Formats: sequence, structure tokens, C-alpha cells
Amino acid sequence: MNSILDDFKLAFKTGNILNQLIVINVVAFVVLGVIGVFFTIAGYGGLFQSISHYLMLPADPSQLIYQPWTLITYFFYHEGLFHILFNMLFLYWFGKIIAEYIGQNKVLGLYVWGGIFGGILYLLVYNLLPYYAPAIEGTYLLGASGGVIAIVVGAATFMPNFTIPLIFLGPVRLKYIAAFYVITSLLQSTGSNAGGEIAHLGGALAGFLFITQLKSGNDWSRVVVQFITWVKSLFKPQPKIKVTYRSAKSSSGAKSTKSSKSPEKKKSETSQSEIDAILDKISDRGYDALTKEEKQKLFNASKD
Repeated sequence: MNSILDDFKLAFKTGNILNQLIVINVVAFVVLGVIGVFFTIAGYGGLFQSISHYLMLPADPSQLIYQPWTLITYFFYHEGLFHILFNMLFLYWFGKIIAEYIGQNKVLGLYVWGGIFGGILYLLVYNLLPYYAPAIEGTYLLGASGGVIAIVVGAATFMPNFTIPLIFLGPVRLKYIAAFYVITSLLQSTGSNAGGEIAHLGGALAGFLFITQLKSGNDWSRVVVQFITWVKSLFKPQPKIKVTYRSAKSSSGAKSTKSSKSPEKKKSETSQSEIDAILDKISDRGYDALTKEEKQKLFNASKD
């Protein structure tokens, strides 16, 4: 047990966001599953179901208003082994592609925005389209599928011609894999899992918009990372403030240091334009078309 806990701790210490997302989902699944078993054995299975609804996203706005946090918690909650297994496999396979070529933070951004877009589209469809109105009461959304599909479509939008080997099919381009899941979700959006399929479509839209905006210089992952950094700061002890006095000479030195940073800032801006050009080149001709120098620049940028 200690070795398992050490592995979990290592995933967070190394800063591998992809592994962290998988660990959070798996731990939540196991903990809630074990609690559910004990509640059921004790004869309180119905009570556990009622409690678990506070983690799922309700389609009913009158219920949602009292549990707005479910727009986030729902995509970390799974029921059923195969439900979480396939979600985590796809998260790992396609998340590795995103992490390798454009960075760990983009994996987090795609996952969170995909989950949010999926939840919002699910709410809009169920409350605006008459076909779904009879099913609003008692309908809940759960699972990471929206965020995972965002990563799949994001990878396909970024490198549409990138191929991965599939069992029985051989090498398949990302754009065809993404198109298959989007079309399948659309065709099943009136079936028994309508809410989940609609969330897939919302996640797919988020993945496409995320990468399109990234190529235009707008990084949606920054908002997510900044928010999480702020939340973490709330749990860290604040350092004591020291008041020091500076002489006129030291003030002059500070001014000199500030001015010496200006060329570095200008260099950073130039690097961003180079990165944008590299991203465009990958989109047009694929990753293999990059030179060794361009690959190194992209790798360095992915660490930011």
C-alpha cells in the first residue's frame, strides 16, 4: 500500500499533469466505489445514490442552482469499471500526444474546457429542445468523456495527419478517429445515453476551438493554470513581510536591472511569433516537416 501511495505522490511531485488527471479520476472512482459498497451492504444504498447526485451535473436548473460545483465535479466522477477504463485509456493515449508536442498545461486546459463545454451544451439541449424536456427531472451527467473527447479532437485539429496504429486497422490518421467519435456521438444523441453523447459534442467543440485559438496566439489553458495556482496558494503559509531600506545607490542598481530585462522581454515576444509559425507549419505539413532546431524550440516552449 505504501508503494502505491508513493507512486501517486511521485506523479504529483514530477508535475506530470496527464498522470495527475488519471490519478485523481482513479482515486475518486475507487474511494467512492468502496464507500458505495459499504453503504449498500449496510442497507443504505439509496442514501448513497442521493449523496452521489451532489457530484453529478443535473439537467434540472432548479436543482443545479443549489449545486453549481457539479459543472466541475461531474467530469471526475465515474460509475462502472469499463466507464472509467476506456476514458482513462483514451485520456492517456491522446493526452500523451498533446503533452509531447504542445505541453502538459494544454492537456489540463483541454480536459477542463472540454468538461465545461460538454456540461453547458448538455444543459442547453435538455432545457431548450422540447424532445428532451420530459427527461429533465432525474437526469444527471457524469464521467470524463467530454474532457477526453476535447483532447482527442484537439490533437486531431493540431496534427490532423498524424497517424497512430490501431488493432485490426493499422495506422489511422487522427482526423479520421476524431471524426468517427463526433459522428457516432451525434447519431446516438437521442439514445439511452443522450446526455453523455451531447457532452461529447460539447467537448469536441471545445477541443477544436482551443487549438484554433492557440494557433491565433490565445492560450485558453492559462486561465485554468492560473486559477489552480491561486487555489493552491490559499493552502500555503504566507511568508512574513520584511521591510528593508535601500540606499540611493541600490535604487539605481534596481533601475539598471529593470532596464536590462527589456531586451529579454523583446526576445520572448519574438520567440512567440516563431512558435506560432512552427504551429502553422505542423498544421500544414505535419510534425516530421520540422527541422531539428524548430523541434527544440517547440519542446522548450512546451515547458512554459
